Amino acid sequence: MITNDPSQQATPLSNQQAGFSELVSPDTGQQLRPNLGAQSLPPWLEVFKAFLFWLISVYLLAAIPAVFGMPRLIELWSKFGPPTQQALLADKPFIFWSIVGILPTHLITLALVWLFVTEGGRLPFWQTLEFKWPKYSSPTVLTLLCLLLSLVLLAIGWALTTLLGGGKTQLDLMVESSMGARIVTALVAVITAPLVEELVYRGMLYSALERAAGKATSVVMVSMLFAGVHFLQYENNIGVILVITILSFVLTLARAYTGSLVPPFIIHLVFNGIQGILIILTPYIEKLQKTQEVTPTAPGFELPVQLIQSLVVHVCRMT
Repeated sequence: MITNDPSQQATPLSNQQAGFSELVSPDTGQQLRPNLGAQSLPPWLEVFKAFLFWLISVYLLAAIPAVFGMPRLIELWSKFGPPTQQALLADKPFIFWSIVGILPTHLITLALVWLFVTEGGRLPFWQTLEFKWPKYSSPTVLTLLCLLLSLVLLAIGWALTTLLGGGKTQLDLMVESSMGARIVTALVAVITAPLVEELVYRGMLYSALERAAGKATSVVMVSMLFAGVHFLQYENNIGVILVITILSFVLTLARAYTGSLVPPFIIHLVFNGIQGILIILTPYIEKLQKTQEVTPTAPGFELPVQLIQSLVVHVCRMT
């Protein structure tokens, strides 16, 4: 019999008693309500949302840099008529501003990732994307392993590009157009690209695909999508394409094996960071090389110097 006696009122079940996991905001420490909406969505609908977001991110990466280069395009058009693609790729101001446009593109993409993942701020961002240290792993040991793996990947990349050769890529020509283009490319490669790309590919896409299709299918699909997006930059150099594909699979496997987004982010950051440094240093190394052609290298140092020069040239092409 139900009465109005307070002692007989029903007591609400906690999240754990009701079968829901506890979600705690990393910013405020407050307990969050379970994500009932996301749990009720079919897995393939989550995949559709993730792929839709991926298409949006690719579109932004093409559209926003073009907007930044538009004033220079209009200026060239007014002076010389419609410019050809070759003329644009040879125009230093156009290239510089197009590369600058990648920075706001990444920032806008990051904001949209937050909006999609948190559902407008209802869910914790980093926790939902599993951007956390893997369980049963020391952060120091994991960081050192990621650093070592990044160096191994760079060595494999150098070996492949040396063995297979190939012409200069579209990115090579853009980076070499000016010192400003080198600096901005290095900043993008280090500051924004590793984080944004990992959040999109190994964060949103992989998480949705894993729930719907399992790890093996997710690793293959995400890795090929990541490599495919970079194909146009390196289409005339099979060696660099192979390096990017290997990097993509290693990053996605690290995500699948550890269950965390932190390891692929560290590997990506170190991989790009070393290349960013070399991109900026390359003109000075080339100048040093020309000096050595006039002043012979000290006996015993010819092979190390040639090895370093070759490493710089080939590693920079993998950016």
